[in-house]
Amino acid sequence: MPQWIRACATDDIDEEDLIRFDHAGATYAIYHSPDGQFFATAGKCTHEDVHLCDGLVMGHLIECPKHNGQFDYRTGEAKRAPVCVNLKTYPVKTEGDDVFIEVP
Repeated sequence: MPQWIRACATDDIDEEDLIRFDHAGATYAIYHSPDGQFFATAGKCTHEDVHLCDGLVMGHLIECPKHNGQFDYRTGEAKRAPVCVNLKTYPVKTEGDDVFIEVP
Protein backbone atom coordinates (compact mmCIF):
# COMPACT_ATOMS: atom_id res chain seq x y z
CA MET A 1 0.00 0.00 0.00
CA PRO A 2 1.47 3.40 -0.95
CA GLN A 3 2.50 5.76 1.84
CA TRP A 4 3.58 9.39 2.12
CA ILE A 5 7.16 9.80 3.34
CA ARG A 6 8.85 13.09 4.28
CA ALA A 7 11.74 13.53 1.84
CA CYS A 8 13.15 16.92 2.80
CA ALA A 9 12.38 20.51 3.73
CA THR A 10 11.31 22.88 0.97
CA ASP A 11 14.39 25.04 1.53
CA ASP A 12 16.75 22.03 1.20
CA ILE A 13 16.54 22.34 -2.60
CA ASP A 14 17.31 25.50 -4.54
CA GLU A 15 15.11 26.26 -7.55
CA GLU A 16 16.32 24.40 -10.66
CA ASP A 17 18.12 21.85 -8.53
CA LEU A 18 17.59 18.41 -7.01
CA ILE A 19 18.58 16.25 -4.09
CA ARG A 20 18.92 12.53 -3.59
CA PHE A 21 16.54 10.80 -1.18
CA ASP A 22 17.00 7.18 -0.13
CA HIS A 23 14.20 5.19 1.50
CA ALA A 24 13.70 1.47 2.11
CA GLY A 25 16.46 0.44 -0.30
CA ALA A 26 15.28 2.70 -3.15
CA THR A 27 16.81 5.94 -4.43
CA TYR A 28 14.68 8.90 -5.48
CA ALA A 29 15.44 12.34 -6.92
CA ILE A 30 13.47 15.32 -5.59
CA TYR A 31 13.38 18.41 -7.83
CA HIS A 32 12.49 22.06 -7.25
CA SER A 33 11.23 23.55 -10.51
CA PRO A 34 11.81 27.15 -11.63
CA ASP A 35 8.12 27.86 -10.97
CA GLY A 36 8.39 26.72 -7.34
CA GLN A 37 6.84 23.25 -7.63
CA PHE A 38 8.35 20.00 -6.40
CA PHE A 39 8.62 16.72 -8.32
CA ALA A 40 10.02 13.25 -7.66
CA THR A 41 11.43 10.55 -9.93
CA ALA A 42 13.43 7.39 -9.59
CA GLY A 43 16.92 8.42 -8.54
CA LYS A 44 18.91 6.55 -11.17
CA CYS A 45 19.15 6.95 -14.93
CA THR A 46 17.35 4.25 -16.90
CA HIS A 47 20.28 3.98 -19.32
CA GLU A 48 23.30 3.23 -17.12
CA ASP A 49 22.00 3.07 -13.52
CA VAL A 50 23.84 6.30 -12.60
CA HIS A 51 22.59 8.53 -9.77
CA LEU A 52 20.81 11.55 -11.19
CA CYS A 53 21.65 13.68 -8.13
CA ASP A 54 25.01 14.43 -9.80
CA GLY A 55 23.26 15.63 -12.96
CA LEU A 56 22.40 19.10 -14.20
CA VAL A 57 18.91 20.57 -13.89
CA MET A 58 17.93 22.98 -16.67
CA GLY A 59 14.38 24.29 -16.51
CA HIS A 60 12.26 21.13 -16.33
CA LEU A 61 14.99 18.77 -17.56
CA ILE A 62 17.48 16.62 -15.69
CA GLU A 63 20.62 15.69 -17.60
CA CYS A 64 22.33 12.46 -16.64
CA PRO A 65 25.94 13.07 -15.56
CA LYS A 66 27.32 10.06 -17.46
CA HIS A 67 26.12 10.29 -21.08
CA ASN A 68 24.11 13.55 -21.06
CA GLY A 69 20.76 11.91 -21.76
CA GLN A 70 17.85 14.05 -20.61
CA PHE A 71 14.48 13.48 -18.96
CA ASP A 72 11.57 15.80 -18.27
CA TYR A 73 11.37 15.31 -14.51
CA ARG A 74 7.71 16.40 -14.42
CA THR A 75 6.59 13.43 -16.51
CA GLY A 76 9.65 11.15 -16.54
CA GLU A 77 9.72 11.29 -20.35
CA ALA A 78 13.06 10.47 -21.97
CA LYS A 79 13.96 13.53 -24.07
CA ARG A 80 17.47 13.01 -25.46
CA ALA A 81 19.50 9.96 -26.41
CA PRO A 82 21.02 7.78 -25.26
CA VAL A 83 18.11 7.47 -22.80
CA CYS A 84 15.05 5.84 -24.31
CA VAL A 85 13.24 4.42 -21.26
CA ASN A 86 11.20 6.90 -19.22
CA LEU A 87 11.87 7.54 -15.53
CA LYS A 88 9.29 6.45 -12.98
CA THR A 89 7.66 9.45 -11.31
CA TYR A 90 6.07 9.72 -7.87
CA PRO A 91 3.33 11.95 -6.46
CA VAL A 92 4.59 14.87 -4.36
CA LYS A 93 2.90 17.12 -1.84
CA THR A 94 4.10 19.88 0.44
CA GLU A 95 2.83 20.45 3.95
CA GLY A 96 4.16 23.56 5.59
CA ASP A 97 7.91 23.54 4.96
CA ASP A 98 8.13 19.81 4.21
CA VAL A 99 8.16 17.85 0.94
CA PHE A 100 6.54 14.41 0.93
CA ILE A 101 6.58 11.76 -1.78
CA GLU A 102 4.21 8.83 -2.14
CA VAL A 103 6.19 5.61 -2.31
CA PRO A 104 5.06 2.04 -2.88
